[in-house]
Amino acid sequence: MTLELLRPCPWGWQVGPAPSPPSVPLQVADELVKVQVALNNIAGKRERIKILFKKIEDVIKYLDPQYIDRMAVPDTMKLQFILAEEQAVPARAALLEQVKNLQPILDSTSIQAVPDHAAKLQRLSQVHIQQQEKRHDLTDSVKTLLEDYNKMTLLLSKQFVQWNEILTRLEVAKQAKPVAE
Repeated sequence: MTLELLRPCPWGWQVGPAPSPPSVPLQVADELVKVQVALNNIAGKRERIKILFKKIEDVIKYLDPQYIDRMAVPDTMKLQFILAEEQAVPARAALLEQVKNLQPILDSTSIQAVPDHAAKLQRLSQVHIQQQEKRHDLTDSVKTLLEDYNKMTLLLSKQFVQWNEILTRLEVAKQAKPVAE
């Protein structure tokens, strides 16, 4: 066996001359035969396949929006709903007329600029929140200062009372001394 007789093939190396081009369609035909055999095996379980195809058709039918509308609300129910809302129709028509009359206002530049205003409002809201936090911090700081002031005032008042008592005792003692002499 010489090296020229070895040739590569999908499942390894094969000895012999390379196959002629008609063998490729034969491989495809072989694969088609395998597929046909597999389909025949499946067809042997035909009843189950028919049931599955029927279920698929039912699912497609149930997913149809018109079918859902027909099943959910029958025509008689729709008619009853319309008749029940008969009194409200003129009021709603008047509201629609009012909206139509106000349409120029809705189309105004002020209303059209609302998204820009929303962005500005968002920034202002953030500034407001920051200011509230600062106000809270300042309030706490002022509260602490007032508490310290009150404590200091209380301590000073007590000290003055003590000094007053000491001075009073000294004055009483001083007045009592000259009388005793």
